[in-house]
Amino acid sequence: MTQLLRVQNFNVSADGIAAGEDQSLERPFGLDGAERLFSWAGATASWPMRGDAGGSRGLDDYFTRDFTHNIGAEIMGRNKFGPQRGPWKDEEWRGWWGDEPPFRTPVFVLTHHERPSITLSDTTFHFVDADPATVLARAKEAARGRDVRLGGGVTTVREFLDADLVDTLHVAVAPVEFGTGLRLWESPDDLRDRFHLDVVPSPSGVTHHLFWRK
Repeated sequence: MTQLLRVQNFNVSADGIAAGEDQSLERPFGLDGAERLFSWAGATASWPMRGDAGGSRGLDDYFTRDFTHNIGAEIMGRNKFGPQRGPWKDEEWRGWWGDEPPFRTPVFVLTHHERPSITLSDTTFHFVDADPATVLARAKEAARGRDVRLGGGVTTVREFLDADLVDTLHVAVAPVEFGTGLRLWESPDDLRDRFHLDVVPSPSGVTHHLFWRK
């Protein structure tokens, strides 16, 4: 069975920005108004943190519901795990998600400063200092035949794209602009040399970009 490296529900602005450069504990995305990037998912019936029976159905809900389908491991950059830089000053920090992380799989955190793995509920975080191909090989082994999700942030996604390791991408483009920040692309056309692309607008205002390897 072919194992894919998938980018799913990755959110960028209309000018290609996915995060700011001034990340902090209070501003995980480093952007003022970052919630505008992913409000489409939070409005769906399948949003995992929804506390009521409401929410929208349709296209946006499909992508939200599909997020965990056939995923056996995740790869993320250190800045998606937390806001610390350099050597770990506080190994008590266990990520943004509390005692019940949403991943429910092994997670490989890219960092130049390794630390012992930690397990929270049914998620184990491994901290690895290796090139993208090596990390992907470890993640595929841990995924036990299922796909691997490349969770971000934007620098990590670009790194794996540059290494030509990504098989599919779903990028949700929100109708907002930030002007400055970390960009996934100047234009979605930047990826057309290696990927097919379908563009599907949603009634919520976001536009879903679906890429798959040629």
